[in-house]
Amino acid sequence: MTKIAVVGLGYVGIPVACTFSKKGFDVVGIDINEAKIKMINDGICPIVGKEPGLKELFEEAHNNHGFRATNDFSKCQEADAILVSVDTPIDERTKIPGFKALKSALSSIGENLSKGTLVSVESTIAPGTTSKVVKTILEEKSGLKAGEDFYLAHCPERLKVGKLIHNLVKCNRIVGGINPESAEKARDLYAHISEGKLFVTDALTAEVVKTTENAYRDVEIAFANELALICESLGINVFETQELVNTSPNRHMHEPGSGVGGHCLPKDSWLLLYGAGMDPEGSIISIARDINDMMPHHLFELTKEAFRESGQDLQGSHVSVMGFAFIEDSDDARNTPALPVIEKLKESGARVTTHDPYVDSFEGIELTRDLDEALRDADAVVFVTRHEAYRNLTPDELKSKMKGRIVVDGRNIFSTSQLQAIGMIYKAIGK
Repeated sequence: MTKIAVVGLGYVGIPVACTFSKKGFDVVGIDINEAKIKMINDGICPIVGKEPGLKELFEEAHNNHGFRATNDFSKCQEADAILVSVDTPIDERTKIPGFKALKSALSSIGENLSKGTLVSVESTIAPGTTSKVVKTILEEKSGLKAGEDFYLAHCPERLKVGKLIHNLVKCNRIVGGINPESAEKARDLYAHISEGKLFVTDALTAEVVKTTENAYRDVEIAFANELALICESLGINVFETQELVNTSPNRHMHEPGSGVGGHCLPKDSWLLLYGAGMDPEGSIISIARDINDMMPHHLFELTKEAFRESGQDLQGSHVSVMGFAFIEDSDDARNTPALPVIEKLKESGARVTTHDPYVDSFEGIELTRDLDEALRDADAVVFVTRHEAYRNLTPDELKSKMKGRIVVDGRNIFSTSQLQAIGMIYKAIGK
């Protein structure tokens, strides 16, 4: 039985480990988070929210196939393949990747690397990282030669929160090796779990493809967000505009919203530019990033406008922020656009409560899962995330549960005419 070690047990590592486990591989998960390790070994999936198939897959891997987690990197010595899926953030100020977690994981892997093993990096990395960072660390720590003594590939994930299992199994995949033998070895492994096409290329091309596809999406969203601001200034509805634009052939305009969060899009544009050695100043990619980063601040400005219209003072008012996860029906709060909204509200002297159906806690944030509690004493509610619990609220229910009458909508949840008809002050992005 082929043995696989999955290093990094987050939104990528857990689905990958469980999927390979279901296919009959002997899989061990490696992570440095003791609480997460305990949860997994106790049979509790750390990922919550609406993830079709994940809970059942995790339980099958744990109960029937012996999937367990550890912090012991010596388990890599027995592995035929080591899949790396650790976070790869950037420095918020400099926009330069530090790869601290990746480098640490690679050092531990290298110290326990055996001849003939395949190492596949699934984390998104800047162009050139496989050859300049990954290969260098693994060779230094192991004393082995990449491409000769062990195989090395970059096979970037294409997962999306809310569709983790679907994308893992169904999506086409890029398999980039440092040499043809490494690419073929990786392709043969991923063929066991992938129903999509596997496109074999070199590692550098794979790095560029992954960072480009996320940068491209970020630019598309930024265009939609800028159009939302234009439509606001003209007094028309951006969502009707979007729908009509998309009636034209080959037009697939995105929806605007309160911001772009998650682990990927806010950083992958910077990884692409960094890897190319390009000055981001004035590039369409960096301008798009600025626009998307600005949207939570625009949502706050709409909130201030609503308070002025109501004659109330924002300072001292109770504002409930609805949604802390960056994406609907998930617990993923990485780079959430809710955070800058909350910070701006607090700076203005508002008392802030944050509701989310799935996020339990976040340092410095008062969070509740009780929707009625969040609405009961609120002078205003600001919707950042499009959770189903919010979509199911009727205008009359919303009004009856609130203390005040200000609604600020960052995700096109409500109808302007319906809320205004019942006396609510309604502000929304793009309307």
